[in-house]
Amino acid sequence: MLATQRTPRGRRSRYRHLLLVPLLALALAACGSATTGGAAAAGASAPADAVVPISSGTVPRLPVTVTSDDGKRTTVTRADRIIPLSGSLSELVYSLGLGSRVVARDVTATFAQAAKLPLVSKNHIIGAEGVLSLKPDLVLSDTSTATSNADTIARIRAAGIPVVVFDDAKKIADIDPRIGAVAAALGVTAAGQALVSSTDAQFAAVDAAIAEENPGGRPRIAFLYVRGSASVYYIGGAGSGAEPLITAVGGEDAGVAGGLKAPFTPITSEALAQAAPDAILVMTQGLASVGGVPGLLKLPGVAQTPAGLKQRIVSVEDGELLSYGPRTPAVLRSIADQLYRGGVAE
Repeated sequence: MLATQRTPRGRRSRYRHLLLVPLLALALAACGSATTGGAAAAGASAPADAVVPISSGTVPRLPVTVTSDDGKRTTVTRADRIIPLSGSLSELVYSLGLGSRVVARDVTATFAQAAKLPLVSKNHIIGAEGVLSLKPDLVLSDTSTATSNADTIARIRAAGIPVVVFDDAKKIADIDPRIGAVAAALGVTAAGQALVSSTDAQFAAVDAAIAEENPGGRPRIAFLYVRGSASVYYIGGAGSGAEPLITAVGGEDAGVAGGLKAPFTPITSEALAQAAPDAILVMTQGLASVGGVPGLLKLPGVAQTPAGLKQRIVSVEDGELLSYGPRTPAVLRSIADQLYRGGVAE
């Protein structure tokens, strides 16, 4: 199993998903188009931001009865009109080969195939009327979404629509079990097993490539969460969600190493001096919101860090960076390429 392969490098460490940090929910709602994706990892002929299905002919075997992670025993009898209420769940449904059955999306579903679907959320608030108007026969939700939209979930269930809730992934090791749980609820267990195998193989390939490319040492990488339009400027610390990715590419989370105990701390010259990052990791849209690399270097203390002096800035599309799933190997590949091959952000 992948967990055994990756444990020696500490890549299965715990993290909290960014969607669980209410302070940053507004900015996550502004996700843009993707820059890395499963298509590139799989070598498929598809847009770079597309999700590559494990099979084009997946057919659910229903009915199935599953225990939702909010404790509800749920029977799924049909999966012809599916509404996933998070980008990560949408990605999984498409990856399992059931994308043609998805009839709506949450704002965090930013990959190519989902782009034209009707939205049922705004700033992570789900509208019950919007969901019910699309006549779904199955709704999928993360625990965080279900908790913050408890009344909406109750109304959907009261209308007779099955809702299956899945715990948010909190470490990279959660990816395989999450794939299995979603596949089971959709009646496509075999496709789930195939997707787990494919994802594990991609992780192993990325691990091997990173081991060869890393010139040695552990570069200190700071995750900066920035939104110029909202004047939001934070450096990630323990629990930001980025540490497992940074560790997985052979780096050290600069915020954690600098003693930042909170998931996010306002950017100050002192905080950055303490972190002393060799590279800075940012979300693509966040970087654009401050005017690219030149604008980022104007934030307090950034230009004076080793990363700022060398302009070693790594960017990954907002909707992919912390959306742990089948495209996470491609995220690691992108980060490593920018770190070790010099393809840093402009």
